[in-house]
Amino acid sequence: MQISRKQLAMFLATIFVVNLVVMGGGAWLSYENEPEIPNTIVGPDGETVATSDDVQSGKAVFQENGLMNQGSMLGRGSYYDVDYTADTLELKTDYMRDYYAQETYETAYEDLETPERAAIDEMVRQELQSSTHGEHVEYSAAEAYAHEQVRQDYVETYHEGDRERGIQEGLIPTEEEAEQFADFALWTAWISHTDRPGTDVSFTNDFPYSPAAGNDAGGAVMTWSVIAMVLLVAGAGIAIWLYQAVELPEPEAGGVSIPHPKEIDLTPSQLLSTRFILIGAVLFVLQTFLGGLLAHYYIERDGFFGLNELIGFDILQWLPWSIARTWHVDLGVLWIATMWLGAGLFLAPLLTGHEPRKQALYIKGLIGALLVVAVGGLAGIWLGINNVFDGQLWWLLGNEGLEYVEIGRIWQAGLLVGFLGWTALVARGFKPLLDREPRYGLAHMIVYAGGSIGLLFMAGFLYTPETNFVMTEFWRWWVVHMWVEGVFEFFIIVVIALTLVSMNLLTKKSAEKAVIFQAALVMGSGIIGVSHHYWWAGLPEVWLPIGSVFSTLEFIPLLFILYEALGQYRAMDTAGTDFPYRMAFYFIVASSVWNFFGAGVIGFFINLPVISYFESGTYLTVAHAHGAMFGAFGFLAMGMAVYILRVTTRNTHWSERRLRWSFWLCNLGLALMLFLSLLPVGFLQLETAFTQGYAASRSLEFYNGGLIQTLFWLRMPGDTLLILGAVLFAWDVVAKLLFQRKATAEETSGHVIADRIFGDRTPADPVSDDD
Repeated sequence: MQISRKQLAMFLATIFVVNLVVMGGGAWLSYENEPEIPNTIVGPDGETVATSDDVQSGKAVFQENGLMNQGSMLGRGSYYDVDYTADTLELKTDYMRDYYAQETYETAYEDLETPERAAIDEMVRQELQSSTHGEHVEYSAAEAYAHEQVRQDYVETYHEGDRERGIQEGLIPTEEEAEQFADFALWTAWISHTDRPGTDVSFTNDFPYSPAAGNDAGGAVMTWSVIAMVLLVAGAGIAIWLYQAVELPEPEAGGVSIPHPKEIDLTPSQLLSTRFILIGAVLFVLQTFLGGLLAHYYIERDGFFGLNELIGFDILQWLPWSIARTWHVDLGVLWIATMWLGAGLFLAPLLTGHEPRKQALYIKGLIGALLVVAVGGLAGIWLGINNVFDGQLWWLLGNEGLEYVEIGRIWQAGLLVGFLGWTALVARGFKPLLDREPRYGLAHMIVYAGGSIGLLFMAGFLYTPETNFVMTEFWRWWVVHMWVEGVFEFFIIVVIALTLVSMNLLTKKSAEKAVIFQAALVMGSGIIGVSHHYWWAGLPEVWLPIGSVFSTLEFIPLLFILYEALGQYRAMDTAGTDFPYRMAFYFIVASSVWNFFGAGVIGFFINLPVISYFESGTYLTVAHAHGAMFGAFGFLAMGMAVYILRVTTRNTHWSERRLRWSFWLCNLGLALMLFLSLLPVGFLQLETAFTQGYAASRSLEFYNGGLIQTLFWLRMPGDTLLILGAVLFAWDVVAKLLFQRKATAEETSGHVIADRIFGDRTPADPVSDDD
């Protein structure tokens, strides 16, 4: 089957538009069906228990104090503390049982005989399941009593502190704010057991699983899981057919002259782009050290190897879990994105031989802006969680408090400006290609990828602390997941293709066809596939079938990416021992393998509705996040960094010894972390959720179990190897930058790669649409 690049480009554009239309319609539907917050909740005597203002203030408390990175809400957030929804639902159920035991039998619930307990259990279950939705909600006496008891528990835990659980004193500054946080958590528990009007399931599709409260996975969960499995088989068959039917080029090194780094002219802006590599490497090291600290917190929740007893250093007060985890997550995004920014700026003059006027000056400005935003955002997180800011400044300059988009809104605006500025600089660098190629050419694709980063990041500006939490989650996942499944995967494909072209392993024309084809598959499943995060978060039940279908199809494009990676490896292998970019290729191929396993295999498993209902917010999600984020995107960033270093380092000072050690340490460390610790803990959590309920799987009792503690200790070998790999990588970056080549090209200059791309034609010569 012969398909032109123009036809593929039209297909890609159509898919992108259709995706945005579907998601835009979904946004309207979600706003129309969001669970409202009752204006007032009253007890049987008409006394006000809580108001909508209490709940909204509790949401602000939740965000300002970094509680989404302490525990989770509706399964979204950190896995260290309890899930607040499941916890308050469980506490509410227990206190209602206590109330009825005293009222009916004048004794404690645990002292009752089995038949009496069963009668109370059924009474509580029926009462919770018969809750009705409205602007004015009336609690029973038991519910009002339970609500007040949960408030007191949350004051004791989150205001007074609970060192056994790793919660420092004053995490929430005042008793009133702790009570408001409890009101907010209890509202999410209330929507989890209250049926959506006109349906027989709750606003959260009866998540979290709580047999005592009557929450259980419904028939739709199993039905759509079966359909997803069928779609996987069908999708795999279609993928095989497409690869057989559509002629797509593979890298071929036989008989190809691969340009040696010393033959490539360097421009001033290219040398400056290596500073992004240096910044990224430092951030990478910091992130891994914080990861090691977080892993240890599961062992010793109120200290660090006994330093508090030895020298009086209380790490829980200075660097509590919520801050360390927030920095760890944000640094992961920052170091990867920083290296990618450098790669985009480096590749432009490499492929065009063109250095725009003042490009180096603008890149210096971008580096400075990046440092200001990074330092300001990370400092703002610490200051915000420590309640330094007054009024609205806590979410504008401090800690917005939402996982992956924690930094204050002002710093987020700075990042957006930085993304747009980077896109403009890349477009300036690729201008000779942009002028001569059609709108779907390779240079256009990387500009589109950069623009898409900014476009989807803008979703993070569509909510405020006053926005309903359900809709806040809707937009937050646009930022988080659409980057990963859409733009980041798109960026990966484009950057790898550009790298192959620069190495002379693939022609530009062939690379364009492969990029458009694979980008269409990624976009076709990834953007709508974000809806698998909406199943249990209070959004309309329509997201269950849509999310089931498209989250399953997300797995298929990763088969293509893995297949392509194997082709790249074969090309490298046949290039001979003198192939100068072998080490960079190792990292890039590793990225594709981990992308397939971490994002694809684990991601498909945990996204099945019947699994997701029980495992959401457990260590299986942690395994997926590490395998996908570091495994796929981190290794690609390292690979591009190595490629840039190979071209910019003096040939006489090039050595791969440290890089080889770093490569194997990072791969082995990630594998040990996943298979010795994260996955085993996750499967045991899944079993506990199946048999005892979701709250039990996230409880301190589970984490402190003997086997689980052993598995936490088994994370140390993998973490240690990863930290060593990061340190070695950063050391190598610094060492190679000390022996950097000099700029050999000025603002305009032909060179070996640009000449091959342009051939004998001048930049003004047009290129046919179907070339």
